[in-house]
Amino acid sequence: MTTFAIAHGGGDVGWSWHLVAKALQAKGHTVVAPDLPTEDESKDLSDWASTVTEALPSTSDVVVVGHSFGGFVAPLVAAQVNAKALVLVTAMLPHPGETPNDWWANTGYTDSGLEDQFWHDVPPELAEESQKRERDMSENAMAMPWPLDAMPDVPTHFILCTEDRFFTPTFMRGVIATRLPGVTPVELASGHCAQLSKPQELATLLEKCAQGEAEGEQ
Repeated sequence: MTTFAIAHGGGDVGWSWHLVAKALQAKGHTVVAPDLPTEDESKDLSDWASTVTEALPSTSDVVVVGHSFGGFVAPLVAAQVNAKALVLVTAMLPHPGETPNDWWANTGYTDSGLEDQFWHDVPPELAEESQKRERDMSENAMAMPWPLDAMPDVPTHFILCTEDRFFTPTFMRGVIATRLPGVTPVELASGHCAQLSKPQELATLLEKCAQGEAEGEQ
C-alpha cells in the first residue's frame, strides 16, 4: 500500500488532515502529516521538508501531498524521496529562486473580497477547532528563495477546489497553466479547506492520483 506524506498549509497543523488520514488508513494506506516548524525563525523551507521526510516509515511507494502553502514544501519532499507522485491541493506553485513573499505579486494574486475565505463550507465544530490551532509563519522562511531548479520529475497532479474563496478557480487555473504546463487539474467541489469539508472525496481523489487513475497527470 501507499504512504501519503502531507505538507499542510501555512499557519496550519497536521491535525487538519486527520479525517483524510482516517479515510486513507481505512483502505490500508499509511499517512504522515507532521506539524511543520512554521514558527521557528531558525528553520527554512528545506527544514520544513525534512520534517516530513523524517516522519516517513519508509521512502518506498510515497505519494507527497501539498496543500496551499504546502506547495512550497511538498516538491522538496518529493525530490528527496523520489516520490511515486506529487499531488498539489489548491496549492501555491513556486518558480525556482522565488521567495514565498514574492509569489503573491509574481502570480498577480488579488483578494477575492469574499467573506470567510477558509471555513465557509467546513462543519462549524471543525472550523472552530481549526481556528484554535492556527499558528504564525516564520518571517525568515518567507524571505528564503525556493531551492529547486525545477519541479521534481515525478507524476504530478493538481486538485482544484472549485468553491475556493482564497485561491479562486479563475486565479488558480491561470497559475497552473503558467507554472504547471501540461497538467489538467482535477476538480473538487469544495472550499480552500477541502481536507475538513470534503475529506472522503479528497481521500478518494488522492488514492486515484496514487494509482495513476486521476486526470491531470503531468
